[in-house]
Amino acid sequence: MKTNTLDIDRRYFMKRAGGSLIAAAAGSGLALSAMRAHAAPSAVTQTKQTQGATTPQKAQQMLKDGNSRFVQGKMHQRNLMQQVKDTGAGQFPFAAIVGCIDSRASNELIFDQGIGDIFSARIAGNFVNDDILGSLEFACAAAGAKLILVLGHTECGAVKGACDDVVLGNLTQTLANIKPAVAAVPGYDSDRSSKNDKFVQAVTDKNVVLTVERIRKRSPILRGMVDKGQIGLAGAMYDVHNGSVAFM
Repeated sequence: MKTNTLDIDRRYFMKRAGGSLIAAAAGSGLALSAMRAHAAPSAVTQTKQTQGATTPQKAQQMLKDGNSRFVQGKMHQRNLMQQVKDTGAGQFPFAAIVGCIDSRASNELIFDQGIGDIFSARIAGNFVNDDILGSLEFACAAAGAKLILVLGHTECGAVKGACDDVVLGNLTQTLANIKPAVAAVPGYDSDRSSKNDKFVQAVTDKNVVLTVERIRKRSPILRGMVDKGQIGLAGAMYDVHNGSVAFM
């Protein structure tokens, strides 16, 4: 039987093309497997069980780990709308954070947390008053959070305003809450203004320390929980230049 040269060429082409397709598919499969192997793990939505199993020490470590992921760009994968659905009937956050309103210092972002993970109290200068103390008592005594973290940050505009005795409407009274930290920092007699970066940072650090002390002093409920080991109470500093959080 005579074989047509065109048929031979066609069969040869199909064989080569098929092999190429198989190789491409195999390559794609390997690439997909590699992507899955290196994909960020999915976040866990907090439940009553996970909250109950969290100690104050573990809660703090969870925040440290979250910030490490944030700095490295390895944040957990989250289906936020699924978390909305999962937390619709109740919330079980593991920590409460008192932070500044500064746009660069979002608590959920810098600690790589999602919906239902943390309580977030934000006010210019990250201080506490009666309203925030009441909110923290709700977070811990009523809702089960295991840690209170007071989070300051570098380059804080509120602290700078307190250092410069800024007077501006209601902001004047807000900054008055930071003045004790300004007064508590000794030295720097040559320049105790916002132009002195070292002085500003010293006041920022002291403000966190005094806020932690104020929580213990002004809330017998929270002080009792801390003393019994039911919750933790700590301070930390966020660096707006590199995204890292240093715990005090």
